Amino acid sequence: MQPEDIKAILQQTAKGSLKVEDALKKLKDLPFENLDFARIDHHRTLRSGIPEVVYCQSKTPQQIQSILKSLIKSGADVLATRLGEDVYKKIRKHLPAKARYHEAARVLVIQKRKKKPEGNVCVVTAGTSDIPVAEEAAVTLETFGSRVTRINDVGVAGLHRLLNRLDTLRESRVVLAVAGMEGALVSVLGGLLEQPVIGVPTSVGYGTAFGGVAPLLTMLNSCSTGIGVVNIDNGFGAACLAHKINRLGAP
Repeated sequence: MQPEDIKAILQQTAKGSLKVEDALKKLKDLPFENLDFARIDHHRTLRSGIPEVVYCQSKTPQQIQSILKSLIKSGADVLATRLGEDVYKKIRKHLPAKARYHEAARVLVIQKRKKKPEGNVCVVTAGTSDIPVAEEAAVTLETFGSRVTRINDVGVAGLHRLLNRLDTLRESRVVLAVAGMEGALVSVLGGLLEQPVIGVPTSVGYGTAFGGVAPLLTMLNSCSTGIGVVNIDNGFGAACLAHKINRLGAP
């Protein structure tokens, strides 16, 4: 339930156009709904500004379907991450017509109300192979209401490609940099920009990249300032942080 929904219920109750008993029915699932295998946190948007998001990996199609049904019924915008295409195909007939599946990001979005984009977050990838993680971040940001600018394949193997987009990068409020291999892109951006840079190491790379550990350590050991780093392949977590930073710049 969104803050504006609760505000509307309280206003209607105060005016007398909504009975107290009916208001209680609308609010009865706060702060959470117990599905036995999951407790759906309908109160999270009020506390943190970001709604509960469904992490689909390791969940059964039936569990995912039940959780989505609960969120849809509450009137919340729905974001489901790490949803494989095979599982999506099993549950899509039970989804509303406005449901949209983003194949590259492996993300399902069901938006009740279209948000006016605010601010500007640049989502940058070092290579094309990093795009799935970057798209998870970009779609998450757009669902939450942040304006997103995508810049792909500008890693340090061809630094001139990145320098060509500096003007665009400097117009953003925060930069989210997604890189595998050695992860050097984050240090370069930190040294060129005054904006905060969020590094997202990916599991892209050959043997000694150790599934993303090498770029993670590179980013954590960067000598550039103003850098924060999230976990390997965690585009969603990076997007949540970037969205909150982006909102701080709103008038």
